[in-house]
Formats: sequence, structure tokens, C-alpha cells
Amino acid sequence: MTPAFTGRLLRRADPGFPDPAFEAAAFEAAAVSRIFNQRRPPARPAAVLRAADVADVAAGVRLARAEGLRVAVRAGGHSWAAWSLRDDTLLIDLAAFTGMGYDEATAIVTVGPAVRGGLDLDPFLAARGRFFAGGHCPTVGLGGFLLQGGMGWNCRGWGWAAESIESLQVVTADGQVAWCDENRNADLFWAARGAGPGFFGVVTAFRLRTRPRYRELTQTTYVYPAAAAEDVLAWLHQARHDVPPSVELVAVGITPPLPPEVRQAGPVLVVDGVSFDGGPASLAALGGCPVAGKALISKIAQPVTIGELRAEQVRANPEGHRYTVDNAYLSGDTGALIPALAPAFTDLPTAKSFSLWFDLAHLPARPRPDMALSVEGDLYFATYVVGEDPPDDAACRSWVDGTMRRLEPFADGCYLGDSDLAVRPARFMSDAATGRFREIRAARDPGRLFAGYHPDR
Repeated sequence: MTPAFTGRLLRRADPGFPDPAFEAAAFEAAAVSRIFNQRRPPARPAAVLRAADVADVAAGVRLARAEGLRVAVRAGGHSWAAWSLRDDTLLIDLAAFTGMGYDEATAIVTVGPAVRGGLDLDPFLAARGRFFAGGHCPTVGLGGFLLQGGMGWNCRGWGWAAESIESLQVVTADGQVAWCDENRNADLFWAARGAGPGFFGVVTAFRLRTRPRYRELTQTTYVYPAAAAEDVLAWLHQARHDVPPSVELVAVGITPPLPPEVRQAGPVLVVDGVSFDGGPASLAALGGCPVAGKALISKIAQPVTIGELRAEQVRANPEGHRYTVDNAYLSGDTGALIPALAPAFTDLPTAKSFSLWFDLAHLPARPRPDMALSVEGDLYFATYVVGEDPPDDAACRSWVDGTMRRLEPFADGCYLGDSDLAVRPARFMSDAATGRFREIRAARDPGRLFAGYHPDR
């Protein structure tokens, strides 16, 4: 017997519905609701539960087990691979889980998984003088972001966002509600921080440690022509170690809007440093590039706002487009790596595509908590190929596949947040962590109720 939900349960086929065509359209809209990437897999759930509260989620988990369905979960919908679209599942949509609360005594914020880091949480915390390093794109929901580790603002200096989870609320495979932290249900707490879509529970709330809000942001940006990319990237691989951990340091191959006086067609290489309270001195090393004189644009140690930074993220990640994305941690001989890497920044296949070089040089040096997130490197590469229409998909996929094959000799694992394991099943946990994850999953979800990774791992 179907339970009475406060939210709404939609089934793919309901013979009692008076208008089957309308029903099919309503179900399809619910199945793909809030999925950012327009390039989506064909898989579809058997039913969608738009849960209104934790009781709905628990009842949905029990219903799925009774009907022989697996469970898939959607929090923010920004997964490039659309992890939540799986055949023959009950899709539990957490769109209504947008509550936020702040404890003045502990500086801990409690958030629902559909809260968006930039649009929802940041203004809430700004009014209280606090900050949490959510996803760069302000529309990214916190649920998937945190479960995959959270490569957020200034990850190189502050560490993974998942390290700041104080506790979380989970609906388990047996339909029970449990709070988890380092002492209570510690096995679930360990697995949740890094297992991403493979986590065997539904996280319905996070309690997050916040930090004092920065007093100032300072930005240095150099825009180089594509012809200088190899020289700049080679220099960056050394210079990054002279940039303090208060600075987020990136290089982006992109085709940005440029002033009309800059006569440059096609992609450029943007080197960008944003300092959180470090001031101009923290950015001084970026002026030492031996080909700095070739820069098309230089903006040196200028004040910037988080709003301006997020507006650029929205511009670079347009809605309504078809994204093909992949990534890797890179290491190896610079002389061999740079020639393999540079074309990913200079030979982009579409005008809206971009590739990212993200420095994490300070990350491995800090003490890291024991959690499922166990593969990381000090240099991160990701490419985001943006197509307009379905006929673009094959060419975009081919370009990304070719780029990743070229970088395979230097690749040492991947970050789940920018991965599609159905296409390229790269390593994202250490062997030891993978073994422990499977042991906990076998104990907590022996019937494999949760859909997990695709392909199954």
C-alpha cells in the first residue's frame, strides 16, 4: 500500500490518470527537474518522490524496498553526469530541503542538501559575518557538492569543504533516521565524506563549521595569447609554490569577452589569483612570469567582490547547454606534461568551452581527516566542453576523450564532482578506502537498495 506523503509521488505509468499524454509530460518534467546539464542519459526512474520532509524520505525508502525498486537521489541537480537518472528506481527529489539555521554559540550552520552555496547560503552567512567555501558556480547545491568532497573556494588553502562537516542527518537503507558524526554512526560519517553518488543513504541535513568572513578580496589577472600558453604553464608549475595559501590560483583556457581594442580571436589563457585577506603582497609572485610582457590584459592586485567573481562563474557556465566534462589530478615531468596539456587550453572545440588548471599545492601538506575522500593531488585539471545542440555531442565527446587519452600518462585519479564513471571509470578512492567503503556498504545496505555508481563498483 502506498503511504500518504506530504510531498508528491509521481509514477511513470498510472492507468487511473485521466489524460495519459499530460501524465507522461508531467512525469518527464519531474524526472529531469533542475538537472543543469542538458546532455542527459536516456535512463528514467519508475517513480519520482518530491519529498517534503524527512518523514517523506524515510517512507520513500521503505516503499522502494517493498516494491523492488532501487533508490536514486537528487539534491541540487548540478551533476554533470546526471547521476540521479537511473532506470527502474525511485528518484527521491530533495528540492524542498532548503532550510537554513545558524547557531551563534558554535558558528555552525545547518543546511538542507538543496541549499545553493552562492545564491542561498552565502547571503545568509554574510549577514552574520561568516563564510563557507561552497561551489564556485553559485547555483550548485550543497548536497552533491559535499558528498563528493567539495572542491570549493580556495580549496588549496582551506582544504575540502567536506572537512568542515560537523555532522549530518541520514535516512538509512532500512528507512531509519540517524545523525552521524565522528562518534555516532561513525561508519556512515566516514563514507558520506567522499562517496558521492555511491553513498548508501539519503542525506537530509548537514551541520557545517563556518569561518570568519574575509575582510577583503584582492585579484590579479593576466590574459595571455594562446601562443604563450606553453611558456606560461611551464612557469606556473614552479611559481605556484611561491604563492601563499590565502590565494586561490587558477589558469583557464577560455574565449572570454575582451575589450574591442584587444585584437584577439579564439581562446586565451587567463592566469588568475584571488587573495582572501592576503592583500597585494600575497599576489606578487604572479608578476614574475618571464613572458608577462606578452599579456593582452593585466589587472594587478585590484579589489574585487565575491559577487563579481560569481557573476563570472555564471557567465562561464551558461544554463541550457550540453556539457561534456572530465578531469584528472596530474603529475610527472613538466617537460613532457606541458606539451600534452597546452592544447586543452588553446584548441578548444567550441567558443563556450573552457579548461581549468587548478593549483592545490598546499593541500597535501595539511593533516587530512580520515574519510572516504582519499585520492587527491597538488595539481588538478578539468575540461568543460559546452555544446549547443544534440548534433554537437559526438564531436564534443571525441575532443574530451582525445584530451584525456593524451594526459593519461600523467593522470593519477580523478575528482568525482567532474567525473562520469560510465564513460571513464577512473580511480577516485585509494585501494584501502575502497575496501573499507565496500565493507560498510555491505553492512549498511546489504540488499544494494541504493543505485550507487554507474557502472556498479
